Amino acid sequence: MLYAPKEKGQGLVEYALILVLVAVVVIAVLLILGPVIGNVFSKINSYLVTS
Repeated sequence: MLYAPKEKGQGLVEYALILVLVAVVVIAVLLILGPVIGNVFSKINSYLVTS
């Protein structure tokens, strides 16, 4: 019972680390795929404007 606050704090730190890891992965994917997605939207936009 005396160790409950430490375990709770440890769980919060683990969740924070997971959240940071997910954020880093999302940023990396957006940096890699960002230009590709931008080109797709540009092609769709030019197709819609010309038709």
